[in-house]
Amino acid sequence: MTDVKGEGLPLQHVFTSNEIEYGEPEEFSELDFIQIPFPRSLSGLYSWSFLHPPMPVPGAGPNLDGTHEVSAEPQAAVPVFPLFGREELRLDVDGPYPQMTASGTSYSRFTELHHWIASLVKTGNNRWGGPIWYRDGNTTAFPYTRVDIAVVRVGILGQPNKATVTFSGAGITPLARTHTWKASTYRPVEFEFDATADANPVVSINTHDHPNRPVALPGESLSLDTVYRRAGFAVTNSGGNGQVPLSGAGANGVWSDAEMHDAMQTFWSRFTNAPRWSLWVLSAALHDQGTSLGGIMFDDIGPNHRQGTAIFTESFIQNAPPGDAAPNAWIRRMKFWTAAHEMGHAFNLAHSWQKSLGTPWLPLADEPEARSFMNYPFSVSGGQSAFFADFGFRFSDAELLFMRHAPARFVQMGNADWFDHHGFESPDSLERRPEFRLEVRANREKPVFEFLEPVTLELKLTNASAEPKIVRANILSPQAILAIIKRDGKPARQWQPYAQYCTEPAAQVLHSGEAVYESLPIYAGLNGWDVSEPGVYDISVAAEVDGEIVFSDPFRLRIAPPRSWDEEAVAGDFFTEDVGRTLAFTGTAVLETANDTLRETMERLPSSRAAIHAAAALAQPLVRDYKTLSIPDTETEMTSVAAANGSFKKRHAKVDEALSLVEATMTGQEAAETLGHIEFRRNVETFSEALDRAGAEDSAASMQTSLHDVLSDRGVLESVLNEVADKIEDYEPSDRSAGRKSRSSASSSPQRKNKPST
Repeated sequence: MTDVKGEGLPLQHVFTSNEIEYGEPEEFSELDFIQIPFPRSLSGLYSWSFLHPPMPVPGAGPNLDGTHEVSAEPQAAVPVFPLFGREELRLDVDGPYPQMTASGTSYSRFTELHHWIASLVKTGNNRWGGPIWYRDGNTTAFPYTRVDIAVVRVGILGQPNKATVTFSGAGITPLARTHTWKASTYRPVEFEFDATADANPVVSINTHDHPNRPVALPGESLSLDTVYRRAGFAVTNSGGNGQVPLSGAGANGVWSDAEMHDAMQTFWSRFTNAPRWSLWVLSAALHDQGTSLGGIMFDDIGPNHRQGTAIFTESFIQNAPPGDAAPNAWIRRMKFWTAAHEMGHAFNLAHSWQKSLGTPWLPLADEPEARSFMNYPFSVSGGQSAFFADFGFRFSDAELLFMRHAPARFVQMGNADWFDHHGFESPDSLERRPEFRLEVRANREKPVFEFLEPVTLELKLTNASAEPKIVRANILSPQAILAIIKRDGKPARQWQPYAQYCTEPAAQVLHSGEAVYESLPIYAGLNGWDVSEPGVYDISVAAEVDGEIVFSDPFRLRIAPPRSWDEEAVAGDFFTEDVGRTLAFTGTAVLETANDTLRETMERLPSSRAAIHAAAALAQPLVRDYKTLSIPDTETEMTSVAAANGSFKKRHAKVDEALSLVEATMTGQEAAETLGHIEFRRNVETFSEALDRAGAEDSAASMQTSLHDVLSDRGVLESVLNEVADKIEDYEPSDRSAGRKSRSSASSSPQRKNKPST
């Protein structure tokens, strides 16, 4: 039970009461906090433990000397706490960016019992008090409504500070306990940084290097570690940051999603004993999407749910604005911001303009003008120049409140119980916007999917107004929308993709009646396979358009029951995280169990839709020289790849083997229907480009022609058919392609995002 009180709340929040089901508590004992005998501030982490139920305070509260006032008034019985428990207190009243907040967590052995948060005001020397406005967990056992805290400095001989906490209210006897100071930070985290030899990473900057900055900004050398220490984390790393050799990885220096995801999987499978709050940051030169992609955040990697982020240093983040006064300093600052931004997603921080979407730990208002690492500089009024002129290299107060005081379980994403009660019913500020129409659809006559078929839908955003509109180029990308899955008779779930992407700011004009499209691979994500069991599902989507929220109508689909024992037998291995990730990232070279399952699917169910998806995922990593991470099995503790003498190796392309997997399935109507038009085109063009690189121009043209014919039969937009036809001419010898088309071939090659579909 989450209980939020309105009294004494931070002014930027509007809270409601709701009930949230939650999973296992997070533990922070795996990293030792760095302790100093004379803490300069009183803020930080305090702890208290007991081996028997505590006694209620007979009076109103503690004195500074530890004695208590005795009250003669009768009080209700205090709740009884279990044996062998411990408590944590997080006091946030001084130090960097104080939030004037206290929070606490009670545990019984390893199980979290309840969590509380209070707003504080100073009531005396080293004394604070205020209302408890947030309670989570077993709130019946914690009915208190107020907390008072008194800190005694006892560090003359090296002893840590003591904080006596008194809970009161609700008509029961006050309860007091004395906590011992543990650390000046609130939670531990470990970072490791690596970079490929062709990357130019930035992990620290001088804040005064660029003249466009706040007047009062202190001049200092600021590191990423320091940014997160000031946010309240005890940051450690091995200090082995360095370059990872690429000499064995071949000439292809760009990275695919699958290659980068495999590198993350390899890293975390190698360092399985790393603390749970650990993050690996890998800087590389360029993604195969081009300069428009600046970074990727991979979440919940492997059985221990680690995090990893990739920063592409040669992307748009290295392009200083024309005429900038200090272009080199601008580039370093932008790379630094990108790294801090992507790392912030590891702590479940939303973009500043997306906080009203999804299932935040508390209902939050969007902060579209926030000067925070989690806001895009180019999205504020006045653009990036206005952003950096007032940017203090910090997170917003709402973000700091979350990182320091939210229950640790909110790192787990995906709960959408709120949707069962409210759906997309919104306040006046979030009403449907008539200028745009958002649709969820499937590229098939009836929205019925086979058992085991990965459900891939399509989003369509149409300009329904009479005037041209400007929208973001990636407005329908998975990380920019909110998708809710509601199976009949089951709680709603929020779809969470496996990765988040930091893309270049770009805009496009939509004339009246025009639309943008994107694929929605909703079958699996961080929650697992949310759309897999036979039954009826409603899919609802919301997108932010020019500061307003646009909602789709629910799209109803049905998953058919299994048709054979073979389908039921394959299902247990198919509906796993590794297979879901392999399909989402279009292949893997390291998750062999997943590849074995996909091969078995093709062998046992060759005529199934699942076999088409399996063939595509098995073939994609084979069509190009593929980079894999290799780490010698010598280190036992987590360290950087460079320090562990790791390197990237090349696996040569196997184009013939790839084509043997897909040539019978990839160019037909059934593939277009199950993959969806957008993913179907992406897959076929990947294979035709591979054939062209291998010198098989005729085969490339033939595959591209099949793509054109299938899409033409399915009524796809003429502009899309023109782009496909242009590529046919690119592959064919000039004497054969001359005269093939009379139409203009001025249209550009298809981009990965928001490509037209139908």
